[in-house]
Amino acid sequence: MDLFDFNGNENNAKPLAERMRANNLNDFIGQRHIVAEGSLLRRAISLDRLGSCIFWGPPGTGKTTLANIIAQTTHGEFIKLNAVQAGVADVKKAVETARDSLKMYGKRTYLMLDECHRFNKTQSDSLLPAIEQGTIIFIGSTTENPYASMTPAIVSRCRVFEFKPLSTEDIRGAIKKALADKGRGLGNYAASVDAEAIEHIARVAGGDLRSAYNALELAVLTTPPQQDGSIHVTLADAEQSIQRKALSYNEDAFYDYLSAFCKSLRGSDSNAALYYAMRLIEGGCDPMVVARRLVIHSSEDVGMADPNALVVASSAMYVLEKTGYPEGLIPLSNAIIYVCEAPKSNTVVLAKNAAQSDAVNVRDDEGVPAYLRDNTFGDKQTKAQSKKYKYPHDFAGGWVEQQYLPNKLKDRVYYTPSDYGYEKTVKEIRKSKGKPQ
Repeated sequence: MDLFDFNGNENNAKPLAERMRANNLNDFIGQRHIVAEGSLLRRAISLDRLGSCIFWGPPGTGKTTLANIIAQTTHGEFIKLNAVQAGVADVKKAVETARDSLKMYGKRTYLMLDECHRFNKTQSDSLLPAIEQGTIIFIGSTTENPYASMTPAIVSRCRVFEFKPLSTEDIRGAIKKALADKGRGLGNYAASVDAEAIEHIARVAGGDLRSAYNALELAVLTTPPQQDGSIHVTLADAEQSIQRKALSYNEDAFYDYLSAFCKSLRGSDSNAALYYAMRLIEGGCDPMVVARRLVIHSSEDVGMADPNALVVASSAMYVLEKTGYPEGLIPLSNAIIYVCEAPKSNTVVLAKNAAQSDAVNVRDDEGVPAYLRDNTFGDKQTKAQSKKYKYPHDFAGGWVEQQYLPNKLKDRVYYTPSDYGYEKTVKEIRKSKGKPQ
């Protein structure tokens, strides 16, 4: 061995997450919505026709890895900068290098900018002309929403690709691959990791593959070898390596906790609802399952008594999806408390069920009243009937009494507001218009 050949030692010194980076699209983990066979991004990379773009998503989801794959795939030059460290001078130097490469060799230059949301307006302005003129192909990587955190002029000239947290299944597979890989992974350690330990790391990593790799490597390297030299990583080891305790439950208990959560929402007990939500999540339940149930119950059990409950719950689910675990639990808790403390009414569900029953069971031979039909392509008779339609805004208060239901159902009343919350106001409004109470 060459004593001055340190490549092997240098590679071994790299963290597992760095060693296990995919080198091609076939090995790339996750983000199938943007790198699947036939996708726009995959075609652009394979044809070396990728335009300026921004990779946006949580940490450990493959943004830098995909940029590196592009660097190895393209026939052009590749320059990498970090927005935290690079200044205007660095940008100008990169642009000048790109311009020379294009003039002398006809090669395009890809500029990979990590943490691109940290670029201020001055730095962005120094880069903008090069992007516009095609001197460089810009690839930005950010964990922040580029539409809110970056200069609009840059964002408008880039295609934004949103990266999502990796699934537990993706991370589980990556862990097993790293354990078996003797070249880049931990295969030479003869380590066996219990299934529940792998599951715990994969789940608690929260979609962050880098976090999972770091926890796995720490667990393997710090677990004392057995007498035969092998390493056995247990759930307890995994809990210590990723600093989270596993709270497991069987399938029956899962549905019991979920049922208790839903009934606590309906019963307006925010303490119980919060507890069951956190017990579910800490036991391995995807937080989005809790969020989806919350959204449904905001209409099922609160409904028109406080229409804002649906807005709050939906917003919490959106934020949870975009920010992930654990930060997303804060707005989720906020929404759980709101839905619990809101006035309750199930009139929306009753109205939906009644209307749905009639839609299925009542035979409507006459159909929609003639004056409500689309008369765009109607005959003379249809167009004549359409003139009988009363345009509500032509009347005081924007309302006029008029039959909208088909004749067979004209006296049906599906929605009857209760006396709780906003529905009390709805009831007063209906009363003032002479509608059924």
